[in-house]
Amino acid sequence: MIFSSITFLFLFLPLSIVLYYLFGKKFRNTMLLLASLFFYAWGEQFYVFVMLFSIGLNYVFGLLLNLNNGSQNQKIYLTLGIVANLGVLFFFKYAVFMIDNINTLLAIVDITAIQSSPTHLPIGISFFTFQAISYIVDVYKKTASVQKNIFSLGLYIASFPQLIAGPIVRYHDVAKQIVGRVHSVELFASGVERFVFGLAKKVLIANSMGAMADAVFALDSSFMSTGTAWLGILCYTLQIYFDFSGYSDMAIGLGRMFGFRFLENFNYPYISRSIQEFWRRWHISLSNWFRDYLYIPLGGNRCGSVRTTLNLLIVFLLCGLWHGASWNFILWGLLYGCFLVLERGWFGRFMGRMPYCVQHCYVVLLVVNAWVLFRIETLDGIGDYLAAMYGNAAAFSMHPVIVTKLDTVFLISFFTGILLSMPIYPFLKSKISNCGQGLFPVELCVSISKVAGLSLLLLMSVGQLAVGSYNPFIYFRF
Repeated sequence: MIFSSITFLFLFLPLSIVLYYLFGKKFRNTMLLLASLFFYAWGEQFYVFVMLFSIGLNYVFGLLLNLNNGSQNQKIYLTLGIVANLGVLFFFKYAVFMIDNINTLLAIVDITAIQSSPTHLPIGISFFTFQAISYIVDVYKKTASVQKNIFSLGLYIASFPQLIAGPIVRYHDVAKQIVGRVHSVELFASGVERFVFGLAKKVLIANSMGAMADAVFALDSSFMSTGTAWLGILCYTLQIYFDFSGYSDMAIGLGRMFGFRFLENFNYPYISRSIQEFWRRWHISLSNWFRDYLYIPLGGNRCGSVRTTLNLLIVFLLCGLWHGASWNFILWGLLYGCFLVLERGWFGRFMGRMPYCVQHCYVVLLVVNAWVLFRIETLDGIGDYLAAMYGNAAAFSMHPVIVTKLDTVFLISFFTGILLSMPIYPFLKSKISNCGQGLFPVELCVSISKVAGLSLLLLMSVGQLAVGSYNPFIYFRF
């Protein structure tokens, strides 16, 4: 069950909201935890026990860290807690990948391969594992108090609004909200607004772009023209942004409906003028997690240029692996790590003197090319696709299958996606609000227009879900 599904929109979500507000304040967390576990079990069945194991494991380690406060044993328990969490993640996500690569090496020396069978990857395991690590580290560093109520800790780890696609919520950011949060009509209304915008981004733009991207990437290389290759990767560039940011918007909106205030996760990354800026705007919660729990503990940029370079490469190697157990993700992460290192030296100073348009084109070009590494799993496939993009294509014109998809609906979605990837909406919203401030008739018209617009977006999104069967969930790797 995903947010952009009829079952979620018209059954699970309304029922959860009604039950949540019917329950007294004392039992709301328990009710929301049960709803979250049911939400997860709906799609994962047996693997909900992995979630329960994570909750129990980190509850125990939190208590041990608190009991051994100030002693040498505390660091031992922290290390064991991190290793245990990463061990669960490794077993489900990386074990087969490691065995496959070991078998490749064994085959070279003619040694019998290690037998393994495919392992199911529980959806969202990377998200809730990183949140669990955040909890025990925050307790160790005393940036948050230990949670002695296992149901409250369970709610933090399993909360359905951000369980399957983020944002990654650090414990110290929501610790106080878990035990006491304020509900209001204004907060709930802003949550509905944010959720509807996120739903529209996912259904009306991301799905449309994804359908075209999938059609292009499914083509045999012999049918790939240069124009087709660029069309495919540009559509994927828009798809992954509007899909991911759309889910983040929906998560933030859902959180507000239940009284939580989650931090932003995207801030128009495609307008960036450097790769450093891009990563301050893209998947902000993941960037902040790696900064606070890995980069800074490694020494950050405090130990000289060589150590800083190594730290950046380690962080982005692991960032790539976090996204998936495959070599293409490793290359994707290392590519960004290398450019972040370059931007700290002469190359960064050189680009800093360039006009804005040059800086912007540099970032967009690099990001678009990097998405090729992210989208295609095989190294041969990556090479063939990049070759087609830069003139070494097997075909001279677009395949008829692709041409037939270039209809009016696609073109509207494509150009709307380009426009909305820039901060046009916030600019217009602020101008309209300033013009109508203090003028009751104007404020009333603005409010009515907003409600009408949201209603239209919701109807269009639901209509598209009702008639269309294409509604991919691209975070199954996470």
